[in-house]
Amino acid sequence: MRRAIPQRIRDEFDEKLLDLRRVTRVMAGGKRFRFRATVVVGDKAGRVGVGVAKGLDVPQAVNKAKSQAKKHLLTIERVDSRTISHEVEAKYSAARVLIRPASLDHGLRAGGSVRAVLELAGIKDATAKCVGRTTNKLTNAMATLEALKTLRNVKRLPVAIPTGKGKEE
Repeated sequence: MRRAIPQRIRDEFDEKLLDLRRVTRVMAGGKRFRFRATVVVGDKAGRVGVGVAKGLDVPQAVNKAKSQAKKHLLTIERVDSRTISHEVEAKYSAARVLIRPASLDHGLRAGGSVRAVLELAGIKDATAKCVGRTTNKLTNAMATLEALKTLRNVKRLPVAIPTGKGKEE
């Protein structure tokens, strides 16, 4: 009698490991090592999240960070499902990120952790720049999330209607 092999369920999210560090805690008996993982998850359709977690070994830290990222998902609205609706800038800690929309088939021009977050969010045409003073991958990813949080759909933006009471001289 053959045993059925359990099928692995395909996760709806793609993941990317941004950063993996060995962190140390000094105790009376010596040093205790753990691993800190920073993971970005996204479905490439408008949902993205960043998670940070520590574990005694690398797989444990990565799995914990992945579940942490899934708990803190952000849903963004995109124009034509390829780019963002307007230019955004955000700051998180010492990181500052500027994201601009781009025309069709322009491509994603961004580097490092900003590129990873935008790719997993499903943004295919945009230009981004880290204008802050840090190269920290975690803070740059969090600044990118803060920038994406400030996005507003152009169709819902309030439009200023001229009243005709301006300067008429």
